[in-house]
Amino acid sequence: MAELVGGFLVPHDPMVLTDPDAPAESVRVRISQAYDEVARRVADLDATTLIVIGTDHYLLFGPGCLPQALIGSGDVDGPLERLPGMRRRQFPDNKALARHLVGHGHRTGIDWAVADSLTVDHSIAIPYFRIGADAELPVVPIYLACGVEPLLPLRRAAQIGQNLRAAVDSWDADERVVVIGSGGISHWVGTDDMGRVNEQFDRMILDLVVAGDVETLASFTDDYILEHGGNGGLEIRNFLAAMTAVGPCTGTVIAYEAVPEWITGLGFAELVPNPAAERIPS
Repeated sequence: MAELVGGFLVPHDPMVLTDPDAPAESVRVRISQAYDEVARRVADLDATTLIVIGTDHYLLFGPGCLPQALIGSGDVDGPLERLPGMRRRQFPDNKALARHLVGHGHRTGIDWAVADSLTVDHSIAIPYFRIGADAELPVVPIYLACGVEPLLPLRRAAQIGQNLRAAVDSWDADERVVVIGSGGISHWVGTDDMGRVNEQFDRMILDLVVAGDVETLASFTDDYILEHGGNGGLEIRNFLAAMTAVGPCTGTVIAYEAVPEWITGLGFAELVPNPAAERIPS
């Protein structure tokens, strides 16, 4: 039987690649080491497939089509953008699992949009290249509407994560699945505050991750997040979905850096299953 064995939260800041020398060398080294540590821990979990939950950045979906929640269920390649050191390529996929996730969701109240051919952007590609590519792990990409309005409600993101876990648990195959919540934390994109990082907000979010407190995360309003974490902070939807996919869990912070040169507070955490923790109410 398939099992969702763990999860991680990582950033997908493209400036790590496009402006690599902007911050101090010590910062660059710590960020690189954090990605390497996540990759090592994924290997230690004997993962056979990654589910990577990323953000619609208006690169893939225009005003004519803005899905609230989408699964890439067929061929996957990327990245869409030209990023230094990241050649566009075909990714190993797990079509059978992806289509099972879609079918389970459709039967149980999640209206997945489906892409049978998907070119992913940096929110999927950067985590995949840094964590799963060397091991050639198959990937199931998921996009949640946390970059462009209308935004997926936070509680819906949590419900989607719960549904993913139930779908994996019902999959009749020998799989060890790891989920990656990709994004954040605080950053302001394309606004007058671009370059601002709110370390206090970021550490508060990481404290909630450590506590496994999905109820508080799900209770935030978008206005609160926009004020304290910027429009990029809305990506905590991906964190919520990953946390509830793992199930009751606690978190371990692997690294955090406030990097205004890369316009983002960069946080890395492992989600550790904890059956004694309380699930978010439906």
